Amino acid sequence: MLYLEAAETPMHAGNVAIFDEPPGGFDYDALVGLVEDRIGFVPRYRQKVRPVLGRLVRPVWVDDPDFDLTYHVRRSALPRPGTDAQLRELVARVLSRPLDRDRPLWEMYLVEGLSGRRFAVLSKTHHAIVDGVTAVNIGQLILDDTQEPRVTIAEPWHPEPGPGWVDLLAGAVADAARHPTTVVDQVRTGLVGIEHAAQRVVGNVGGLAEAAWAAVRPAPPGPLNVPIGSQRRFETVDASLEEYRRIRKVHGGTVNDVVLATLAGALRFWLMTRGEPVSPDSSLRALVPVSVQAPPAGPDVASVGNQVASYLVDLPIGEPSPVVRLQRISYAMRAHADTGRAVSASALVELAGFAPATLHAMGARVASGLSRRLFNLIVTNVPGPQTPLYAAGARMSAAYPVIPLTAGQAVAIGVTSYDGAVHYGLYADRDAMPDLAVLAQCIRDALEEMLEAAAAR
Repeated sequence: MLYLEAAETPMHAGNVAIFDEPPGGFDYDALVGLVEDRIGFVPRYRQKVRPVLGRLVRPVWVDDPDFDLTYHVRRSALPRPGTDAQLRELVARVLSRPLDRDRPLWEMYLVEGLSGRRFAVLSKTHHAIVDGVTAVNIGQLILDDTQEPRVTIAEPWHPEPGPGWVDLLAGAVADAARHPTTVVDQVRTGLVGIEHAAQRVVGNVGGLAEAAWAAVRPAPPGPLNVPIGSQRRFETVDASLEEYRRIRKVHGGTVNDVVLATLAGALRFWLMTRGEPVSPDSSLRALVPVSVQAPPAGPDVASVGNQVASYLVDLPIGEPSPVVRLQRISYAMRAHADTGRAVSASALVELAGFAPATLHAMGARVASGLSRRLFNLIVTNVPGPQTPLYAAGARMSAAYPVIPLTAGQAVAIGVTSYDGAVHYGLYADRDAMPDLAVLAQCIRDALEEMLEAAAAR
């Protein structure tokens, strides 16, 4: 993940959580205290990356002897009363900046001054940390399922001394001897060829003929696949989960199918606002990471990250009927589910230690390793808990995932359902998507179109 990173494509994921201020208030010291009490549960967040012999072997994690929590947990503010639009602009600017590789690869911001006695917590974490094996997203660390924070005991921490160069050299030689192909892989630039990417996708979806055919065909060309720069835009969309369930009840499929059908309609409307040609057979291909093969129940979320597969789904943007769009997407997704590897939303939410932000990050991790020729955009949809979560007594009212862009991808869309609502986070290249707010409005319009179709039945 470090080697895939470039100035235009920093490989960190983000999460924007909105909170209502509790009666006793919430300040920077409260946030620092929460993280300080609990960071011991995720040791990786006090470690940094140490390169070894250039790129000939894998870098290693070492404790940061100069770890400074207040460097990573930061304070920001909007001019009161801050608007949601001002918050989104701040999020875009903060997430456009790469993380400092000389320190642990994460940051967290308390954003004060939001209107309506609200505040936001923005977290950004490099994919090298959120690997689904050793760590979850830092934003999950501060959350509790009750207003009363769970009691944790912060144990004293003393950084372990890092290995010397002799030890690193010996380890590198031993690693190269055990895995000789790794040396070749490490020297590569990180660009994955179309044939190799196709093999990975086909393997992930169980070798379905439909998936194989999709994988070897390039994605349709269009304005979503263009050279990108280093600056970003961020937009959000909110909806009621009950509305998606109502559409599913009338027309069938799953809530995830309805989300994808809504996006198909939105992209159709958005392309029309740009004057782009949309014919009856037009489509855009979405990479849809799906959690598969649920791990055993238990307190460890570790194995969740290794259970994310990539599905390629053609969104029928040329189809004028919202009902037919949903039916076509449901058919395609059902073919993937028939492999027996996909995990239901209810089972996913019930996993002990379930962390939506971690699975969003893992979905983006899957996308970063695939050729940009295979898909037009990535869409991650992770169901979250339908009961409120709290940080030091402050109720979380919304959470928006931020999915990083890969080379040649103008927009990425993350979706999370939480406490009866559906929250979209739209993250895009600033120059390629000056009309990102238009796309956000098109999502609202497409959902309304589907609700009208459901009411007409």
